[in-house]
Amino acid sequence: MTSTLLLFDIDGTLLLRASREHREALHDGIREVFGAGDPQSVHVDAGGRTDLEIARLILLGLGVGAQRIDEGLRDLRIAAAESFARRCPPDLSATVAPGMRALLERLHERPDVRLSLVTGNLEPIARLKLLRAGIGHLFARGQGGFGSDHEDRTELPAIARRRAGRDGRPHPQERTVLIGDTPRDIACARADGVRVVAVATGPCPARELREADAVVDDAAGLARALGYSDQ
Repeated sequence: MTSTLLLFDIDGTLLLRASREHREALHDGIREVFGAGDPQSVHVDAGGRTDLEIARLILLGLGVGAQRIDEGLRDLRIAAAESFARRCPPDLSATVAPGMRALLERLHERPDVRLSLVTGNLEPIARLKLLRAGIGHLFARGQGGFGSDHEDRTELPAIARRRAGRDGRPHPQERTVLIGDTPRDIACARADGVRVVAVATGPCPARELREADAVVDDAAGLARALGYSDQ
């Protein structure tokens, strides 16, 4: 039997209010690599975007040309990840969304479920966040789709399914569910033809998430929407 692949977003879904140091690290990388103005002076709606898309929008707002941005993105990835490793608090366990740790642990024990990630975070940042939050061991290395894989978030679910596949075939779309908290999470699921459950635990109210297959308020509602509430 093919397992169900669950693709979790991180910020606003698994972790709440755990993005300050991440934002600062991305700004550090922009300053270090491009030396262009003050990243904080450019407002970008970051919800549901990849780190590299956020950085590009900031840099464009600071007057940096597209070619220079393209040439510097590899160094930016490295600089931002290194800065986050310095800035990341040693304990992020208090930022795990209520009830989410217990749900993840239950799902992790099920032979018919695979836990994975689809996040705009650069992978080193994502992994360190989850490690410091105490839930990193529930998400296998070599799996998932990250902001370091592609600047366009809509490409990430397909990347995650390929990594979860067998015998050269991606994990099937009909056995994949993406869990996120923004309209862009919903859009990237739709772009790959997979189901999506939206959790109204991030910055977006439920009314902005109505295009999802289901909208829930918390981990208990997520368990019900996934069909695992009584197991």
